[in-house]
Amino acid sequence: MNGRVAAVSRNETYAFSKPVRESVTLLAGLGVEGDVHAGRTIRHQFRMTYEPDLPNLRQVHLMHAELFDELALKGYHVTAGRLGENITTRGVDLLGLPTGTLLRLGAEAVVEVTGLRNPCAKINDFRPGLLAEVFALDPASGDFTFKSGVMGVVHTGGVVRPGDPVVAELPTGPHRPLERV
Repeated sequence: MNGRVAAVSRNETYAFSKPVRESVTLLAGLGVEGDVHAGRTIRHQFRMTYEPDLPNLRQVHLMHAELFDELALKGYHVTAGRLGENITTRGVDLLGLPTGTLLRLGAEAVVEVTGLRNPCAKINDFRPGLLAEVFALDPASGDFTFKSGVMGVVHTGGVVRPGDPVVAELPTGPHRPLERV
């Protein structure tokens, strides 16, 4: 399951969207250099208020560009970085990966997938009605569907650029499905 990096983004301040960059540098154990969500402990604004000392399992947010294609068919124009992701991929089924998958990005960087990004209501501030397209509750099973990408932690740092290869290495042993983090 290999693909490519379509875009990279980061933002030094808390904002819904992240500007697209020519490259980002991933720092082992921290996240994206210069990004507000980088750190060893939780950096998500809401969760910092009640769980400030928990490990940061959301150092890097990855999203599949195929979601933008799907949303365009429904009338939503969304481009890389606009939903707050750091790395936009193409050709990798991010949502189908098991927990613990290693993503090799470019020549050096390695990110371990920790779980699903749970979208927040701010998505509707960005585009009214968009939350329902990236998050749904199945009334029959009670299961949630999260489409807004995956989160990960940086194992090995390195520079990541658009066009870099993405290689997914599945974990050994029984695979655990992704859960929200």
